[in-house]
Amino acid sequence: MMAANSRRGEISAKIDGREHILCLTLGALAELESAFSVDDLSALAERFSTGRLSARDLMRIIGAGLRGGGTVVSDDEVAALRFDGGAAGCASLAGALLALTFGSAEQGTEAPSRPRTP
Repeated sequence: MMAANSRRGEISAKIDGREHILCLTLGALAELESAFSVDDLSALAERFSTGRLSARDLMRIIGAGLRGGGTVVSDDEVAALRFDGGAAGCASLAGALLALTFGSAEQGTEAPSRPRTP
């Protein structure tokens, strides 16, 4: 399998016993804007910066990341996947993906309030 490239916003994760690449591509971010009923990336980043994510939020984020990384999967299928560390492992994975997408990898697993601008 191809290794994740953090410069492209990719992370690698073992989910259901298999290695996957996750990436919040522009298409995946547009999907999340729609799912969370927000108008732009700043509003999406602000939504995530609260640190309060439901199980459905985690499904949507992980699902969008998997699809952005090339895995064909529905959010309902994501709900049935097993994550190392259980729910906490799933939350940590979503946090890492958001941090890499909206901030620097050095920021850990918390998404900042605003996305970086080039």
